[in-house]
Amino acid sequence: MQEVNTIHENKLDKLRESLSKTSIAFNKNLLVELGDFLENSDLPTTKQESWKYTRLTKLSNTTFSGFNEKSTLLAVHEKAYKIVFENGKLRSKEAFEGLNTLTELSSTQLSEIHASHEVFDALNLCYAEDGVFIEISKTLDRPIEILHLSNGNKINNLRHFIRLKSNTEANITMIFCSEKESKNFSNCVTEFHVEQGAHLSVTKIQIESGQDIHLSKEKVIQHRDSNFTLNTVTLDGLFVRNEVEVAVEGVYAETNLNGVYVANQQQFVDNHTTIDHKVAHCLSNELYKGVLFDKATGVFNGKVFVRKDAQKINAFQSNANIIMSQDASVNAKPELEIYADDVKCSHGSTTGQLDEEAVFYLRSRGLSDKAARNLLVSAFVGQVLEKIENTEILDFVYGKLNERFGWEY
Repeated sequence: MQEVNTIHENKLDKLRESLSKTSIAFNKNLLVELGDFLENSDLPTTKQESWKYTRLTKLSNTTFSGFNEKSTLLAVHEKAYKIVFENGKLRSKEAFEGLNTLTELSSTQLSEIHASHEVFDALNLCYAEDGVFIEISKTLDRPIEILHLSNGNKINNLRHFIRLKSNTEANITMIFCSEKESKNFSNCVTEFHVEQGAHLSVTKIQIESGQDIHLSKEKVIQHRDSNFTLNTVTLDGLFVRNEVEVAVEGVYAETNLNGVYVANQQQFVDNHTTIDHKVAHCLSNELYKGVLFDKATGVFNGKVFVRKDAQKINAFQSNANIIMSQDASVNAKPELEIYADDVKCSHGSTTGQLDEEAVFYLRSRGLSDKAARNLLVSAFVGQVLEKIENTEILDFVYGKLNERFGWEY
């Protein structure tokens, strides 16, 4: 019998062929280290626990041609400090104290930016095109809006670093959007450092095209008495994976992670969260809700670690999903890993269909079947969306839901 030689195609190498190495002045030793790591790596597979439910077939089978056109700008806040990136490059920015872009800074100034030996984190840093470096030393008079536009059928690697100094406050909105007919891959990493007594609220809105692939990672470090809130709203995109890693390093800190994901057709949305309670007397809350239509798939994997000396921790995690068709599916894996004995921790996940008795009741009150179902679904996700305190953001999100799914508010 003739021996057959099989050659494994490295899909990560194929992806890297279309990228240019970063010109940003990151630490050279770090770039070499991460470059060597990527040389010996491939794209994650379902054999890895953190990618168990997530196949990257859509990414490895997609070619990005790389043409560029101007996008139409949109805005959530009328009075926000606006920063706009288009196809990975800075398009415009409204200056305020503490704002720089990565391309403007030296290696010394960028020394705090690090990446892990995780494929997309390392890929992002080694091929980063630009990003913001924000240090807020006093509370701003206006919110910050960072708009990410994609229309170039290309791969965009943006990296952001945002630090709040002690006892400051900031509200940041990050919007990811693209033209309807475009096909892009966005790989965005943001590092947040929330120092003692600082309060940071971030809302991330994903409304990219139904052909876009999006990977986001937020890496958060919290210090004593700090408060960090992240609201993630995913309303479109062919393949979306959101990773959030929070290291709680100071006592009396509070962490709030909220998420809404609504998907249809064959869209895939994956939310991975990790909260690491390293010290005592802290609080964390997680609430993620999903609505899946057609053949859409959702994934939720939430992990809460409580270290041995992290006593008096209150940690609550909840995930709920509504399946709107027989072909839609959800894989949920809430996890608690607790090594302290004086804590209050809970987690749970539910997946089901709409309550038909509730639908029947609303129809008996004069609503059509569609209107009754839309009302119940909008009330379901509204429990999470109402945690967005800024009314301008909330109106924008509700408008997009109505535009895409016909939900009137």
